[in-house]
Amino acid sequence: QVPLVEAGGGLVQTGDSLTLSCLASERTLFRQNMAWFRQPPGKEREFVARIDFSGAGKTIANAVKDRFAISRDNMKSTIYLLMNNLKPEDTAVYYCAAGPNWSTTPDAYNSWGQGTQVTVSI
Repeated sequence: QVPLVEAGGGLVQTGDSLTLSCLASERTLFRQNMAWFRQPPGKEREFVARIDFSGAGKTIANAVKDRFAISRDNMKSTIYLLMNNLKPEDTAVYYCAAGPNWSTTPDAYNSWGQGTQVTVSI
């Protein structure tokens, strides 16, 4: 399985910003759609954002669309999740995923990272 490695999580305060990154092998990113999901404590994994191989196609979940942005740098084999004005309800483990399908459901993605914890304090 091709590895995906997330980084950038941490403990922040309400209103702070964080940028998560996901480093993958070139084979993973080559012609793959990429996405971020998150899993809050005690809840199911939920879609956050997705981006197609070109970087032109993007979707942000309604719950965060005014605060989060997704981007990718194919030369660096990396995608990013910029998170602004963080709130306590953004506390979750954030996962990077890759797959051939253009989807917002976890089952459509066949490569996953190990996750990075984001905790937002009041």
